[in-house]
Amino acid sequence: MLKITNTGTATEQRWILHGQLTGPWVAELKSNWDSTRLESNGRSCVVDLTDVTFIDECGECVLRVMRSEGAQFVARGVDTKQLLADLKSKRKRPLRKFLAYLDRNPISN
Repeated sequence: MLKITNTGTATEQRWILHGQLTGPWVAELKSNWDSTRLESNGRSCVVDLTDVTFIDECGECVLRVMRSEGAQFVARGVDTKQLLADLKSKRKRPLRKFLAYLDRNPISN
């Protein structure tokens, strides 16, 4: 579940996210971003990820798109900050690559 709260001031449009950026909530965020960003009228667009507990690969993709469209991010927590750093460098996160490898090659006892 993901809760999206939109707030705005004269200089900033803000998206505050709470919960998990996964599954159907990724499309919901993208839809909200597209419609609200159009109304931002040149204000800076800030996405607050402070209370996001998990981001799946599709969530990462939408954040990458949002970043390319001018989003600035606020984050707390080592994993989320590292994810944002990886979005800047445009490389796949090592943990994601490892988990994908495990999915294809399960460890048997």
